[in-house]
Amino acid sequence: MDMHDLTRELHIKNDSKIVMLVGDGLGGLPKDPGGKTELETADTPNLDALAARGVQGLSTPVKPGIAPGSGPGHLGLFGYDPLKYQIGRGALEATGIGFEMQPGDVAVRCNFCTLDAQGNIVDRRAGRIPTEESVPLVESLRQIKIPGVEIFVEPVKEHRFVVVFRGDGLGGNVKDTDPQATGVPPLDPVAEDEASQKTAEVAKEFLRQAREILKDHPKANFHTMRGFAERPNLPPYSEVYGLKAAAIAVYPMYKGLARLVGMDIVGDAKTLEEQIDTLKKHWQDYDFFFIHFKYTDSTGEDGNFDEKVKRTEQLDGCIPGILELNPDVLIVTGDHSTPAFLKSHSWHPVPTLLVSDCCRPDPHTSFGETTAITGGLGQFEAQYLMLLALSNAGRMGKYGA
Repeated sequence: MDMHDLTRELHIKNDSKIVMLVGDGLGGLPKDPGGKTELETADTPNLDALAARGVQGLSTPVKPGIAPGSGPGHLGLFGYDPLKYQIGRGALEATGIGFEMQPGDVAVRCNFCTLDAQGNIVDRRAGRIPTEESVPLVESLRQIKIPGVEIFVEPVKEHRFVVVFRGDGLGGNVKDTDPQATGVPPLDPVAEDEASQKTAEVAKEFLRQAREILKDHPKANFHTMRGFAERPNLPPYSEVYGLKAAAIAVYPMYKGLARLVGMDIVGDAKTLEEQIDTLKKHWQDYDFFFIHFKYTDSTGEDGNFDEKVKRTEQLDGCIPGILELNPDVLIVTGDHSTPAFLKSHSWHPVPTLLVSDCCRPDPHTSFGETTAITGGLGQFEAQYLMLLALSNAGRMGKYGA
């Protein structure tokens, strides 16, 4: 029996409301040994007040020692085993620009590249061609027609774009055509199993036509195809948790990840304040709300400790607006740690805070990495957070007699 067999059997419907506020990359490290992390340095009166009422701990996004990408990090928070449910790179890229994949679609990440007169790659990214120059080229590829297959070609950024093939009998198991080297020609798409044979043939024909269309461009005279991937088959929130779930996010990738688990994307907020307004507007319509805040991650990746502190304070500032609605369960966490010290996602477990009327509060009156080490939730895998959310919302029955 896996976890979702259990939740399908035990979930109960009631009128409770759950809010999960995700500060992307929330966890951090001190600038100097013995110092405070970004979260501990930030002035966070609202989080500290919640800490006094709630229980905190550290969540491990995937497994100890594994630094996750955004996909696995969020799948864990949403209660899906990130090792069992993997989102292929092409599907993640398509999802990230807001393309809604259907079952049976195969998405591919594509990079414009530069070939010399002999057909060898001299630049794998076409000089990182600027977006305004690459978009018309991407659009020119929409003229490609292949019988029996619907084709979508969408720009991403600079040299990157997405191709989605839609049709019967397409598998996603095809090798990349990027040889990861210069001075050699691009590879042909090769199927790794019988079910993907048709996809490889379609990709080969797409590349043949693309080469003809792009041949006269000085930089982007061809492209490679990477990360072939089908739409992942994730059982939806409504089925596994009995929840009508909404996502309030600014960036397309997080909207896409939420859509893959059956959440509705609500509002078109561009700022945290607008996200809270959206929450208030849709409060009566949903049981569960995922609110995503990006900038605790991007400032960490920039290595900007002080700016991450400011963004953490901004996150803290939205909490009174959430509390006005009196949610039955409020969770504040991150999908992974992004310490400014490392300028990247890291393997460190993530401070996680849960508040409900029936949680068992621990003695802490502030929220940070150091208090979370000895918090009442202990250290746990992120995929179990949804079980805690459901139980604290009175939405889980008893297991066994």
